[in-house]
Amino acid sequence: MEVGSLVSLAAQLMEWAGVGSMVLGAVLALVLLVTGKPLPAGEAYRRFRLNLGRAILLGLEFLVAADIIRTVSQRPTLDGVLVLGLIVLIRTFLSFTLTVELEGRWPWQHREDIAGPAHPPPTSSTPQHPVPPAPDAPRPVKH
Repeated sequence: MEVGSLVSLAAQLMEWAGVGSMVLGAVLALVLLVTGKPLPAGEAYRRFRLNLGRAILLGLEFLVAADIIRTVSQRPTLDGVLVLGLIVLIRTFLSFTLTVELEGRWPWQHREDIAGPAHPPPTSSTPQHPVPPAPDAPRPVKH
């Protein structure tokens, strides 16, 4: 088997993995919705949507990888590179918007940036402990 056919097979497997993860993720999200503990309608919808969105995001990652493999394996042409760039741009935009929609933050933001600091700063009612001076800091002179 030659390298070109192996690369083509790898691209097809990545495409199947992308489609499969979306379909299986949708089925799993539906099964969790139906068989899970009873929740208020709004919460059940939110969880289903979150699970479905995660499956779509995973599938998009596989499909982008398949497009990259397929484009790199072929003889590079300007048209091929432009089509790949457009596909990656669209799928990246979809991934970003899905992340914002599902998690309420941009993909590059940490959860702590959204929620605020883990430990709030002390208030005036909290006793403050003085910080001891560094060992090599000059000491005040007593007169």
